[in-house]
Amino acid sequence: MDGRPVMLAVAGDSATGKTTLASGLVAALGGARATAVNLDHYHRHEREERAAQPFTALHPRANYMEVMAQHLQLLALGQPVLQPVYDHATGRLGRPALVRPADYVIVEGLLGLHTKLTRACFDVTVYVELAEPVRRMLKISRDVHERGYTEQQVRDELERREAEAAAFVRPQRAHADIVVRFAPIEERGEVGTDPLSATVLLRPTIDHPDLAAIVSPEHQKAIHLKLMRDDDGKPVDALHVHAYAPPDVTRQVQEAIWSNLGSQRPLPACLGRLGEGRRSEPLAIVQLILLHHLLGPAA
Repeated sequence: MDGRPVMLAVAGDSATGKTTLASGLVAALGGARATAVNLDHYHRHEREERAAQPFTALHPRANYMEVMAQHLQLLALGQPVLQPVYDHATGRLGRPALVRPADYVIVEGLLGLHTKLTRACFDVTVYVELAEPVRRMLKISRDVHERGYTEQQVRDELERREAEAAAFVRPQRAHADIVVRFAPIEERGEVGTDPLSATVLLRPTIDHPDLAAIVSPEHQKAIHLKLMRDDDGKPVDALHVHAYAPPDVTRQVQEAIWSNLGSQRPLPACLGRLGEGRRSEPLAIVQLILLHHLLGPAA
């Protein structure tokens, strides 16, 4: 590749949808143009070994943080790295894999924004969060069916992880350019099994697409922008994306954002995919906004 790649980070707690969000971006960009990097491969210990440690995988001491930072710096310069490999299905460490950066590098993991050094490697940083009851439900389902845990083991690990999530994972939210929260709308009586809406905080740390110019007033049922207070009390643009919106209106919003990118290709079907034939239209809109940051709007 010529020059340095565009680097995007997706951080957040376990089972918040980081991989789903990131993989949709990679698929939309195309394998020849985008490289996916999962920072959870930088775990120091295999699963059985980690069980005997006084910390969980969320603790920096459980990860090769210095190697992670070095590799991110090299990738940001367009250089390949020999990345560790951790098999989440078996909990075993495998043979390292050579990773070559393409034009876009999409990085996701638990601790990608934990240090100043790692944060400095990225052009765009995203923190993803999920309503806690939904996150717990999804983590239990995933770890039981895909990673060989019992339900009680997952519940015990969730409790064991809580202090470290509060100390090391959730503070990364303050360092993100964009915060995405997926949750049911309680005022509508929705629960965790209903399609999840999204709230997207667009912080002024980077330039964001002019959504007011892209999305017309008739799309208010699907998406609307308002000013609210961030955690630090400062004003921030908050984009609300409604999962309950009529499908035709949501599709119009997606087409409008995609058209503004100037692409001649049809809207990528990979956006919004949750697996097993399921889709999330708010997820697709979030991914389109992030593609705006990666590709830039049409001139």
